[in-house]
Amino acid sequence: MEWLADPSVWIAFATLTVLELVLGIDNVIFISILAGKLPAEQQSKARFIGLTMALLFRVVLLFSLSWVMGLTAPLFTLPVVNQAVSGRDLILIIGGLFLIAKSTHEIHGSLEGEEGHASKKVYASFTSVIIQISLLDIVFSLDSVITAIGMVDRVAIMIAAVIVSIIAMMLFAGSIGAFVQKHPTVKMLALAFLLLIGVTLLAEGFHQKIPKGYIYFAMAFSVIVELLNMRLRRKAEPVHLHNAYTDEDEAKAVQA
Repeated sequence: MEWLADPSVWIAFATLTVLELVLGIDNVIFISILAGKLPAEQQSKARFIGLTMALLFRVVLLFSLSWVMGLTAPLFTLPVVNQAVSGRDLILIIGGLFLIAKSTHEIHGSLEGEEGHASKKVYASFTSVIIQISLLDIVFSLDSVITAIGMVDRVAIMIAAVIVSIIAMMLFAGSIGAFVQKHPTVKMLALAFLLLIGVTLLAEGFHQKIPKGYIYFAMAFSVIVELLNMRLRRKAEPVHLHNAYTDEDEAKAVQA
């Protein structure tokens, strides 16, 4: 347990927890919107089930992907670069490409996407809402878990960060959602971090190790610059990001 006394472990834990919170707020908002389609007496139950499933999906995926990451025996060889690819390399490469594609898609959707297009796809029976929440949780869990693998080497730290972030989302979803709405650049910054982590995973998949200290420094420096921007431009009107759900639905979710 000597690693618990390592300051870099606590820095990694804090960084991952905050990133999971910022990226996970969309998950909470979507769950709240879906639950809001149900009768009032069923909404809190649906939200609790949704967030509990989000936690379980993340933990199960962390264990399964961490097991695959231990598979270092070569599966095949890339002909062009003459490099052996193991199960671990495959997960890193696919995960890196997934994060790059997902973050690029999210940035495009937030800046140029159609407002409220996903609201039309919400169906309102309790069973259908739970099924839709489960499917959303799987998508968001992949995002969350691959990010954790890209940032931290120990499964215990990943699970602890995920549990703390989910509990915080259960308790402070409204406050976190309001903060992200008020400061949309925070969300853009988190998506930029996903791009950075995706490139890191891709490099590691091709056996090009990038020290995580560089990643943490880049993130910390960006956050400091953004905090200074917030302080200097407190009265400026923030850019309105496009949302998959309508403003009316989103306001309802943030207040839930």
